[in-house]
Amino acid sequence: QRYCQDVYRGQLASVHSSARNQELQKLARSYNIILAPWIGAVTSCRAGQWQSSWEDSSPWNYANWAPSHPFHVVTTCTTLSIRDGLWRSRFCFQLRPFICQY
Repeated sequence: QRYCQDVYRGQLASVHSSARNQELQKLARSYNIILAPWIGAVTSCRAGQWQSSWEDSSPWNYANWAPSHPFHVVTTCTTLSIRDGLWRSRFCFQLRPFICQY
């Protein structure tokens, strides 16, 4: 997130529809990357409840989680699979490609 902000003056991408999810999946595929890229969803425990939110503070009105995701153990960040378009929880410290929006 910080790299998107500092270098590109953007935010990690938020996804609010199936069409947008497919568009980002197609974009990521076009770069021939192997690892699923980061998008801007973070899942964390707030006031005893697990919830997901967007880094850009936009409304949480769409989700495309893979089965058994998101994890509800520690705060996690989210990747977008270039193979199936599903989202998966990942530990936030992993180095991965990412999708910024402006």
